[in-house]
Amino acid sequence: MAAAHDDAEPPRTAGEEPPRTAGRELSRLAELHGVATSYSPAPDRTVAVPASAVVAALAALGVDAGTPDAVRAALAARERELRERLLPPTVVQWAGAEPPAALTALPAGTRLRVETEEGEERDGTADLPLGVHRLTAHAPDGRTGQAHLVVAPDRLPAPPGRSYGLLVQLYSLLSRRSWGMGDLGDLAELAGWAGRTAGAGFVQVNPLHAAVPGAPTDPSPYRPSSRRFPDPVHLRIEEIPEFGYVEDRERLHTVLERAERLRATVLDKGALIDRDAVWELKREALELVAQVPLGPGRQAAYDDFRAAHGQALDDHATWYALAEVHGSDWHRWPDGLRDPRSAATARARTELADRVAFHTRLAWLTDGQLRAAQRAAREAGMPVGIVHDLAVGVHPVGADAWAQQDVFAAGTSVGAPPDAFNARGQDWGLPPWRPDRLAACGHAPYRDLLRALFRYAGALRIDHVMGLFRLWWVPQGSPPTEGTYVRYDADAMLALLALEATRAGAVVIGEDLGTVEPGVRETLQRRGVLGTSVLWFERDWEGDGHPLPPERWRADCLATATTHDLPPTAARLTGDHVDLRDRLGLLTRSAAEERAEAAADTAEWLALLGSLGLLDSPAAGPPGSDEEEEIRAVHRFLLGTPARLVGVWLPDGVGDRRPQNLPGTWDLYPNWRLPIADREGRPVPLEELVASPRLRALLEVLRPSSPSGA
Repeated sequence: MAAAHDDAEPPRTAGEEPPRTAGRELSRLAELHGVATSYSPAPDRTVAVPASAVVAALAALGVDAGTPDAVRAALAARERELRERLLPPTVVQWAGAEPPAALTALPAGTRLRVETEEGEERDGTADLPLGVHRLTAHAPDGRTGQAHLVVAPDRLPAPPGRSYGLLVQLYSLLSRRSWGMGDLGDLAELAGWAGRTAGAGFVQVNPLHAAVPGAPTDPSPYRPSSRRFPDPVHLRIEEIPEFGYVEDRERLHTVLERAERLRATVLDKGALIDRDAVWELKREALELVAQVPLGPGRQAAYDDFRAAHGQALDDHATWYALAEVHGSDWHRWPDGLRDPRSAATARARTELADRVAFHTRLAWLTDGQLRAAQRAAREAGMPVGIVHDLAVGVHPVGADAWAQQDVFAAGTSVGAPPDAFNARGQDWGLPPWRPDRLAACGHAPYRDLLRALFRYAGALRIDHVMGLFRLWWVPQGSPPTEGTYVRYDADAMLALLALEATRAGAVVIGEDLGTVEPGVRETLQRRGVLGTSVLWFERDWEGDGHPLPPERWRADCLATATTHDLPPTAARLTGDHVDLRDRLGLLTRSAAEERAEAAADTAEWLALLGSLGLLDSPAAGPPGSDEEEEIRAVHRFLLGTPARLVGVWLPDGVGDRRPQNLPGTWDLYPNWRLPIADREGRPVPLEELVASPRLRALLEVLRPSSPSGA
């Protein structure tokens, strides 16, 4: 009798699907819908994802793969659809490139008709202007196909020369004029000072997207209610033109007194930033300001803003009006109101017209101050100006998730698979966009989002830029380890990014830290998207593992010493970041081991700085001077790289030891609620910050005209 093979199939009953056959069909179905059945966390390692994750992802895309019969039917339908269609939903034509494969593969004799963005009718696709056009194909066999045709510039705009800039979380940048957290007036002041007196080329801030209201509000700027509209909590109330004409001066005076007390609790008494308290005061003031009629010119500008944003703005304001009545989780609203297009919602919009108008005006006022901050930066000589941050997603209960339900994948959230830094993986709790629905509408929600942000951005940082290619979907109720990657049309996403950035004349920076799929960084670089390089991570990982010398750094990047998710440079140099995690019980090894490893890492970098002549060793001076000189040396090193942009974490300028966010914590650490402070933890207001000798000495290193600068 022949020996049994190890891979022999187990016995099965009549009619039962062979396991490997069913598996192959599910894999093929998943592939055709852009759902991964495995992934490679390292070049030499492949991990299979659970079939349950694949089935759940397909279900979120509207594909039933719950049984072998369902898989077989869905596979046949998908193959038939792909075989019969003339065009994919979106076609990309890069300027100066050969025609895309979707067009060259059309049957001979196919006639092409294009309706341009401007409404002009054309035959063929030659010499089309940049834009998103409607393409219709008529094949000789009678078939007709339609697609969105994106004609995009070959590359995104490059930075206008080399420059350095400041990185800051806006809420942490309090002045003696702000109401307990930094605001857009503070941002304009910082940009004006940094551009004129320090030669800075940009200021990068955290996402300023609209938050989900409620107490307590989620303080993370990376879990917004809406990415399409900014948060009015950042308004400088006194700089709204109608503020001076408020009639109820007594009530307004009372609000201002309370604001002064709130500011003092943070700056003078060491309290945490209380966003909810700030918003309560600002909302009360804005209710008074909104009662003041707009002048003719202001009214015309307001009307233009409403016309430009149309239904999106109406939906946004309606959601906030409804949230005031029914709470911020739209899943718990009365049935009819859960649908933004229902008759019940239309009636509610009419009944709440005053509140809808209020929130519409707030969006306009905030947009105006954002554009004013960018003007202030450019007038101060900054070649880039304000760099805004685009969060990777939105809160599932918020305004965008309600208004755009048709393009979000129900029952899933975005996260990350297990890696060397987090063995459990991550679930960020953000619903992903459906790539099929995005493609079908020409990626309109994404396009509109970019246009809204580029209204006031000199540059845009895209958080987790790898999400333009694929995202890790985690089925609801499953741990992050049981998710899978779902692919997006990266060519279309990049083409639209290039189109809108070019129209705005804006630079784009991609946050590409961590595990990145092979080829992604190269594609982003090819299209002109700058990467992000952080000093402590830049080692020769494919060689000896030692710190990467400056000449081997990539040029197309923003180079920094740290980020908002990492320890400030002073903490890393002194080892305070290990002590903090030890106090909070977050270490996975003994404190002694962690300290030894951190000290060795720092020592290796400092040795490199010394060998390059960037750091005197030992440094002379009073206690603390070593640390200051080491931070300056770190930034001299960054200037020695070819990086197009160099960023300075503003708290590094005053020796702040505390990270703004400690990943993996929620109630153990005050994430997103700390004002910029000095080395002793004393809050430093903007007025003192810009006068700090320590900050000025650091920025002197980076000043373009400085002998010690670039």
